[in-house]
Amino acid sequence: MIKTKKTGRYANIIPMAELNTKEKRLNPFPIYDQLRQSTPVRYDESRSCWDVFRYEDVHRILKDPATFSSKRGMDIRKRENILIMDPPRHTQMRGLVNKAFTPKVVADLAPHITSITNALLDAVLDHGKMDIVSDLAVPLPVIVIAELLGVPTEDRQLFKEWSDILVKGPDENTEEAFNQVVAENAQASEELSAYFARIVEQRRSEPKDDLISLLLAAEIEGQKLNDEEVIAFSILLLAAGNETTTNLIANAVRRLTEDQALQRQLKENPDLIPSFIEEVLRFYPPVQAIGRVATRDVEIGGMQIKAGDQVISWVASANRDEAKFKDPGSFVVDRKPNPHLAFGFGIHFCLGAPLARLEGQIALRTILERLQDIQFVTGSELSYIQSPFVYGVKQYPITFQAIDR
Repeated sequence: MIKTKKTGRYANIIPMAELNTKEKRLNPFPIYDQLRQSTPVRYDESRSCWDVFRYEDVHRILKDPATFSSKRGMDIRKRENILIMDPPRHTQMRGLVNKAFTPKVVADLAPHITSITNALLDAVLDHGKMDIVSDLAVPLPVIVIAELLGVPTEDRQLFKEWSDILVKGPDENTEEAFNQVVAENAQASEELSAYFARIVEQRRSEPKDDLISLLLAAEIEGQKLNDEEVIAFSILLLAAGNETTTNLIANAVRRLTEDQALQRQLKENPDLIPSFIEEVLRFYPPVQAIGRVATRDVEIGGMQIKAGDQVISWVASANRDEAKFKDPGSFVVDRKPNPHLAFGFGIHFCLGAPLARLEGQIALRTILERLQDIQFVTGSELSYIQSPFVYGVKQYPITFQAIDR
């Protein structure tokens, strides 16, 4: 395992000193713009890591797993999962899980996702108001991923609480705050592991048509996955399968309320929804930063990075790089091309990206078919998600007029 220097702390969950107010955490993009101009590659002593802000450099790091490893000596999740593997094991495991996320499997989910979305909207339609996060953006992806895994959807509140803790970071850069988060994370991981261990045991004796049964039956080079590997996969898919999609949907609706003309444009031309979702991913990316560890001495942006150094690639900054995107600070609904890095790049490109895109598109299409005059409740207090590498809000209250069907 690669040893990281100077610290046992994972820099990607420690907040940058520059994002030191609630307002900056809710809108960090001007800070990223400044840092990309002033210090495109810089060493942050307080977090013991390199921060990389330019598109070209971030892209280079993400596509070179041999030099920038996903393995972390100080990873706070004890079980190895696909996010923190390097080839060849990563290649084998990814090939296996890809079978569960083929384009056909994902496309076949569309009617069911539409049905869930409609049911969630039915529950709030008569009220003329809702919290887009708790009423739709949270339950939709949790229900979908829970059903895929084969676990009870009635446990979705538990799943949400666990996955929130798994992405949580300290709110300030102190040893005490960091240790508190590590302890919470360890407890959530243990509870989730015990939960999935029971499901795995059930599926071993009674396989069903679900992802956990598929993982138990699968082989890599003649070897079946052990229980630990299946459990690690299940935890990853649960957390990654709902956290990013929740924020994609909430950020998309947030964008609609910020621009009423855009809302009308999409209503009149729903064919723009797929490119709208891509621009949301660029403009308000659910994942802001991705951590790696250098395996050898290497130069990035004229700076000498040493073997063992942590390197944080700021995707949220790369997605607004003037050198890559024309007018990057503007939201261009039909931007083409749009090579954003919201789902990463290279061998660790987000496995669930097609599913997240599909859920985002269906959610937005259904919302626009059934609601109009969608507005943020002025004066409502917004609170950011306590995670330096996740971008989203904990609640987003809206009012609307229901459309008679």
